[in-house]
Order: sequence, then C-alpha cells, then structure tokens
Amino acid sequence: MYQPKFTISNEILKYIGEIGGAKEVIDYAVMVPAWEAKFKEEAMVRTVHFGTKIEGNELNFSQTERVMKGEEVIARERDIQEVLNYRNVMEYIDRLGERFGEKGPGGSAASYSEGWLQKIHQLTTEKILEKGRAGEYRTSRVVVKNSATGEVSFRPPLPVEVEVQLAEFFEWLNSDEGKKLHPVLRAGITHYELVRIHPFVDGNGRVARAFALLVLFREGYDVKRFFSIEEYFDKNAPAYYQALQAVSQARGDLTFWLEFFTKALAIELTKIKDRVRSLSIDFKWRDRLGRQIALSARQIKLMEMLTDKDKLFMREAREKFADVSDDTILRDIKDLMDKGILKKKGSTKAAYYMMRN
Repeated sequence: MYQPKFTISNEILKYIGEIGGAKEVIDYAVMVPAWEAKFKEEAMVRTVHFGTKIEGNELNFSQTERVMKGEEVIARERDIQEVLNYRNVMEYIDRLGERFGEKGPGGSAASYSEGWLQKIHQLTTEKILEKGRAGEYRTSRVVVKNSATGEVSFRPPLPVEVEVQLAEFFEWLNSDEGKKLHPVLRAGITHYELVRIHPFVDGNGRVARAFALLVLFREGYDVKRFFSIEEYFDKNAPAYYQALQAVSQARGDLTFWLEFFTKALAIELTKIKDRVRSLSIDFKWRDRLGRQIALSARQIKLMEMLTDKDKLFMREAREKFADVSDDTILRDIKDLMDKGILKKKGSTKAAYYMMRN
C-alpha cells in the first residue's frame, strides 16, 4: 500500500495550530447571514480566478466575476470556458462536501472515489478536451516543463502505472491508517500525489487542487467555504512549484511541501479570520447570545463599540454615525432591544445602553 513519507516538523505544528485557531473564530463568529453569502461568493470567485490564472488563464479578476455571473466578456473563448468549467467543479465538490460530509464508523472520514476524480476532470476540461480524453486517464507519456526555461522539470509515471498508483493512493486515503492523519495533511498529500501521478493529459493542477479542497470540505475543514488557498498559490507561484518539486529532490519526503501547504492555508484562514472578526460581534458576547442574529452593518458597528466597555451612550453613537439622523440610530438601537441584545438604563440625556444578561 502507498505510504506517505514525512516528518511532523515544528513548522507544520505551528501552522496546524494557526489553522485550528482561525477555524474556530470563523466557525463560531456571529455574522449577518447576508455577509456569509457574500464571503462565500467572494471565495468562489477568488478560487476560480486564481485556480485558472496559475495555469495561464488571461482573464482578470473582474472579467472572471462577470463570466461567473453570466455576463458577456470579450476574451479568448478557451479562457472563458476554463472559468465556467472550474466554477462547475467548485459547485460539484460543494455538493459532494454537503452530501457526503458525514463521518463513517468511529467518526472517521467517509471514503473517496476515483469516479469523483474522473468527474472533476471531465468538468474541468469540458469543451476543451475531446470527449474521449475528458475524464479519462492518459494513455500517453507526458512531461512537465519549466514555463520560463522550457526545461523538463518533472517526468510523471508511465501511462501503464497511472491506474495502479491511483488505486494504491486511494486505498491509503480510504484506509483506517490514512484516516488517522490530520485532515489538512491528508489534503496536502492528496494535492501532491495527484500532481505527481498526473493522471490526465491536461488539467492536472486544477484537478489536484480541487480534490484537495474536497478533502478539506468533507473532513471538517470547509470553514464555511470562506477561503481560497488558490490565491496564495498563484501569488507565490515560484515557491509553490518549488515546494512541489522539492519532494522528488528529497527522494519522496513530503515534509517541505506540507510545510508550504499548511503555511498557505494558515495565512489564508488568518486573513479571513481578521475580516470575520471585524464584521462580527465580539467573542465575549457569543455565549450570551447563543445564536446567530441578523444585524445591519450599522448595528454591527454599534455592537463593536461595546467590546471594550459596558455602556453605550447616544452621544457616542451620534459621533460614530455623524451622517445618520438620531431617529435612524434610535431605530437601530430599539431593534437591538427588541431582539433581546441590548437593554436601556437611565432616562433622558443620561440614558445609556448595555448588553442584556
């Protein structure tokens, strides 16, 4: 059976800790539902844009967003099709993550299918590769070249070895032994192995990143679908490819690659955590509220004013929202009172508002 070789280094431990910390903040943040939808939509666009851009797609971010909304964009037909395809891939793994997100016996992750891998490739290359090659394992030799120098940087396994090596890898991924490993490491290993085996004639990078994302989604690290690790890969492309190539240079040792992968996810999730915190009710109120409450942007800011103190005076709210009428501010505060979040103390000019216990 396939057995990954790596060392749990201090770097990996550090980044896994950061990932766990950011995940907890994001998962338990009390946010406006509309903002959650916006975060997911933004993450989807970033994933599709940067996931195709790193492979040479020439659409800019705005064009990608417009294509995904069904708007007309003047660009190379292949670039447009790649964006549409990768959006479909993300929607497919979203569905897989939701449908098969449950755990198997003993709380272990449920099994993965080679059929999913082939379906992801078919969606990735739809209308780009001919039907006989989309979703089908390659039957010819391929090489990976350095785009800058043209030199061969990697020679994937021979075609006759592809099915055997994939079967061995999936056997490990679905094994009890494989499931003992942390989900983030399982995702990183999946990413590398699918790149190394290079099962298809084209689209292997996108397929590998998508399947690694599927592992995260299904094993408790979907993190509300707010993140896009592809953005980090694209913006650090030389380091990304160097980390992948480092495995063969280290005779199959995955440590350096896993350090890079965990770092990428830690940085992305920390960035999302900071955004979420700026739009969330402070943690010291979370346990009191015990539920998600739909608040307006102004109400969120009013709540944030209470994070460092226990009282909110009308004059302070007026200073914060100088361009908003007193009546509008009072309506926001009354709504917070009606929702059981705030209570009023005192009367007239001395009145102030506090969190309801």
